[in-house]
Amino acid sequence: MDSLIKVAAAELGQKEIPGAENNAAIVRYAQEAGFTYINDDETAWCSIFLNWCAKKVNLRGTGKADARSWLLAGQRVDSPEPGDIVVFWRESITSWKGHVGIFFGFSKDASRVYVLGGNQGNQVSVTAFPVANVLGFRRLTPSAVISLPDKVLRIGNTGDDVRTLQNALKLAGFDCGTSDGIFGTKTEAAVKALQTTKFGLRVDGIFDDTTRLYLLDVLNQ
Repeated sequence: MDSLIKVAAAELGQKEIPGAENNAAIVRYAQEAGFTYINDDETAWCSIFLNWCAKKVNLRGTGKADARSWLLAGQRVDSPEPGDIVVFWRESITSWKGHVGIFFGFSKDASRVYVLGGNQGNQVSVTAFPVANVLGFRRLTPSAVISLPDKVLRIGNTGDDVRTLQNALKLAGFDCGTSDGIFGTKTEAAVKALQTTKFGLRVDGIFDDTTRLYLLDVLNQ
């Protein structure tokens, strides 16, 4: 989800303007994300900002302004990577209040989560939040039909096509590790895991035309 990080990072420093004046950029996030009824920079906007970022890179957002709505977005992940979504509770775990942003990493002692997001200190920033407040991690899915590499890929291949495949495998729920563009043993194992879910598909860890068509079916269901 590098593209999501890039879009959000380009907005770092955009902040609310105290008083009656509003930051036009923050108002634009709301308007372009579909929240046309919001015309100020003081309405809680962490979810609004994330919806705006997701729309910019053709990922499926929630269309809702409440942070906890993201607990139903995309797919749950237990081992988040930078670019995944993290949702927190705020004030009380049982309340409706929360915060949402883009996962950036853990602190060295794993007690805090670094988050790139909006409405953090009234601005777009990278901020640390307690791990104890995490409600869940999510991986967003594309808002349009997904395309996949049209070439045969196997262990030893490298490059953008492999990275695209790795991202697609993770979206389909098959863990291939970090999307590093290297078709190694973890990617091969993920392809094999995919192949075992369809009767009659050869389980060889090679991403060929038959496996490609099946993965497209899985992703676009």
